[in-house]
Amino acid sequence: MSLPSSKSSGATSARPRIVVLLGDPSGVGPEMAVKLLARQRNLDAARVLLIADPAVLAAGERIAGEKLNPLRVDSLDALRFEDGRPSLLACDWMEGREPVLGESNEQSGRASFEALELATLAVRRGQAEGILFAPLNKHSLRLGGLVHEDELRYMQERFAVTGFVCEFNLTGSLWTSRVTSHIPLKDVASHITVQGVSDAVKIIAAALRRAGVAHPRIAVTGLNPHAGDGGSIGMEEIEIIAPAIEQLRAEGLDARGPFSPDTVFIGARRGDVDAVVSMYHDQGQIAMKLMGFEQGVTLHGGLPVPVATSASGSAFDIAGKGIAKIEGLQQAFDLCVRMASGVPVREHAQAVAT
Repeated sequence: MSLPSSKSSGATSARPRIVVLLGDPSGVGPEMAVKLLARQRNLDAARVLLIADPAVLAAGERIAGEKLNPLRVDSLDALRFEDGRPSLLACDWMEGREPVLGESNEQSGRASFEALELATLAVRRGQAEGILFAPLNKHSLRLGGLVHEDELRYMQERFAVTGFVCEFNLTGSLWTSRVTSHIPLKDVASHITVQGVSDAVKIIAAALRRAGVAHPRIAVTGLNPHAGDGGSIGMEEIEIIAPAIEQLRAEGLDARGPFSPDTVFIGARRGDVDAVVSMYHDQGQIAMKLMGFEQGVTLHGGLPVPVATSASGSAFDIAGKGIAKIEGLQQAFDLCVRMASGVPVREHAQAVAT
């Protein structure tokens, strides 16, 4: 199935159609999503399709202390919108039972997985220009039926994307991507290749150019401590990463490094570069979350529509307490709306940074 562009699917720059998901029912996702949609400005910025289990939504409303007023629709075939309120496609995945809070479980995983499937279907049918989901839990998703490395690889298959995909993480105006993602640490070194480094740099450079950065400056980390110390702590920098950077520079990209992973974010935070490409998940994520955990955004790069969430997780430890903050989810929603509307993402990054 071919995927429609925003223009062909009837979107307007002012009112894109965004699917919103509650995330993992056992975590803080339902609370966060309800708080987000209780802000009228968000419902004025986009036409929102909320796909949710009624029992999970009710629990989220109770925990958040907010009550939504959605327009009920029976199916995607009957989808319609009214100004100022979300449309709700209700699905009884929980069989009328509220979720067990604070733990991974099959029922919550299945509900979040089924919601993701419907969201991607709405995009494939040309009924949405973007997806925003509250925090998911990967272990729950696997218990609920996910067989892919993560939700990004699942959506890659659903959208029939054959090229390189990866997560972008944004804190203020700084972006990151990575060569490997949700794989065991013991497998990382074998997955570091010249092609992989090149793909990770090129995809974030292209995204930054679309975001209004004419000449993206991209720092590339090493894999090993001190970027290998000239080969005394590993040869990946000499044999793989440096040759990839040299090739990228020959192609006209401003790729720099490899830099020691424990110092590269000092200059990045200062503004020396626009993005950092790390070799594995925690190399970049720990630094980014320290710089702005509550404001961080995760954007799934390489898909035909923007798919975004907050950088924070399902937070089982505070589920049900009503204290979950939504700054990151709000930034993710704003980013998704701007991208779906064709507004330069750079404007969003500058707004977050101020």
